Amino acid sequence: MKRTERGWGGHFICADRCWFRRNTLLEHKKIKIVVSTVGAMASIHGEGEFETIGYDRYYETMAFHSKKDDKRYHDIDVSREIYFKSEWQIDHLNADDEANNMHEKVIEEISKKLLVGNNFKGGKL
Repeated sequence: MKRTERGWGGHFICADRCWFRRNTLLEHKKIKIVVSTVGAMASIHGEGEFETIGYDRYYETMAFHSKKDDKRYHDIDVSREIYFKSEWQIDHLNADDEANNMHEKVIEEISKKLLVGNNFKGGKL
């Protein structure tokens, strides 16, 4: 299992406004999966204000297979989402530590399943 931490938002159209961004590429055999967490999105209405990134959440984690034709960055293929059982959202601000833990738990869940042969075809566990 190869794990690469990357410095850009892996999903979410407004990731550039998020103060919290994690993007981890997991590679096992020929499978490449990106786990992405974003949160603490700065508001466009005022300095020091934040907006939710979805219904009643300030942080979220998602996972996707990488684009098959992307041989350099292995960015996400939005049509190939991976579903997991771990927590994926946080409904309050000032929770970067919780978001890091959430991200790590998703990585752990997906990694364990990859190691026992799950290829996540169709996104399912």
